Amino acid sequence: MSYQNLLLDIKDKIATVTINRPDKLNALNAATISELDAVFDQLKDDENVYVVILTGSGEKAFVAGADISELNKLDTISAKEFADRGQAVFNKIQNFDKPVIAAVNGFALGGGCELALACHIRLASDNAKFGQPEVNLGIIPGYGGTQRLTRLVNSGRAAEYILTGDMIDAKEAFRIGLANHVYPQAELLEKAMEMGKKIAGKGQQAIRLSLKAINAANEVSLRDGLKLEASLFALCCGTEDFKEGTSAFLEKRKPDFKNR
Repeated sequence: MSYQNLLLDIKDKIATVTINRPDKLNALNAATISELDAVFDQLKDDENVYVVILTGSGEKAFVAGADISELNKLDTISAKEFADRGQAVFNKIQNFDKPVIAAVNGFALGGGCELALACHIRLASDNAKFGQPEVNLGIIPGYGGTQRLTRLVNSGRAAEYILTGDMIDAKEAFRIGLANHVYPQAELLEKAMEMGKKIAGKGQQAIRLSLKAINAANEVSLRDGLKLEASLFALCCGTEDFKEGTSAFLEKRKPDFKNR
């Protein structure tokens, strides 16, 4: 499948999805949101893809926000549809059963920050800037920013960043747990690929069940989360990968996972 606003490259079990609107700092318009929806549907069914890296084209921006020319036309009814559509796509990314790594190479503002928040892991270049500046436009985040940022960095920090509209740099994003790691921009994709290859080398049933348990942590009580974890742990112990992994450990050799 071909895309107008995305680039897709698959190599070594890793799909790299690049948002490609450099003249607009990779801003998210309706067409790009639809293409993100489609590409994750495509990758979900691709047995040759174990990990997804999501990044932006160029050196200035991951995603600089939503396309303001489209935002400006919204009214109450169309705005609800706009938010619902974006949230549905970002929910699909968060609940994707393959790890999604955001390689944040510059501005991740508004919808761009929300897109990064929907990914499972966030790696940032040293020139990255994160922010939810929607209040400067007289609106609030609509693609999940009020919810995911609060859950990730705590309510006080989320309130500060959302209510002031201030940007934070990569160093601060790392300090508060918004970014997992910070790298020089020239090394960012290489480091994302290294992490992707490490994850792709594990038993993929365990990876996917781990993601299911992790995602549930923000949705259910601790008691229910522990019950889910125990059930998923039990499922793992019935797989061929479990037998191979434990046997390889005891035999002091590298496991040969078949993802069964």
